[in-house]
This record gives sequence, structure tokens and C-alpha cells, in this order.
Amino acid sequence: MTSGLRGIQGRLLGAWLAGAAALASPGVAHAAAGPATNDAAMLSLAKASGCLACHAMHHKKVGPAYAAIAARYAGNAKALAILQNAILNGHVGTWGVIPMPAYGGSQQVLTPDQARQLAQWIMGVRARA
Repeated sequence: MTSGLRGIQGRLLGAWLAGAAALASPGVAHAAAGPATNDAAMLSLAKASGCLACHAMHHKKVGPAYAAIAARYAGNAKALAILQNAILNGHVGTWGVIPMPAYGGSQQVLTPDQARQLAQWIMGVRARA
């Protein structure tokens, strides 16, 4: 009985550790994951980083909706680079006079890879609408 309980505890601990590792490195853990899993991971990253204080999926808050961003940059070959740069370095002017703060650099909120992943996720929002 005790060895059976240890086996269950070991499997639960292993699953918990795998989940924690996945959240800690979404680019690695979710590279082969399906869209629903990636959506959950990216939404979690956006929440944890403070993005959702100003942005929403389909309606304007302080900043534009992710669907509006995706629509504006659809077909633009430089979209990911533009969005990654805006996320990391901040931006003002494209969507009005309210500035978006920087989330990279000295702020250390997001890594360049996380910013790129968020940019890719944002560009796919209109397809999931």
C-alpha cells in the first residue's frame, strides 16, 4: 500500500514539476503544443506581465484590442518585428497619444523571446475570434 501511494505521489509531483517548467519557459514547452494550450500559456504570460491592464482580446481598453492589432498588421512581413519592438521598448503614436510602456530592457518584465511569442500570439487573435 505504501509503495502504491509513493507511486501516485511521484506521478503527481512529476506532473506538477512538468507544468511548472512549462509555465517557466513557454517557448520550449509549447513549441509542439496545440493552439488551445498555447493560447492558455500566452494568456497567462500576458496576464502575469500586465498586458491585460491595457489590452483585451476583442475590445479597446486603454490600448487597442489584440484583434485590432492583428487586423492592422495582417499581411505585413515586418509585423512580428514591429510588435516585438513595441512590446520590448514601448511605443506611442500608432494608436493615439497614450504611450505603451517598455516591457523589456531595464524593465526586465519580458525577454525578447517572450515578446516575440506574444507578438505571434497577438497576430493570430483574429483567426481565433
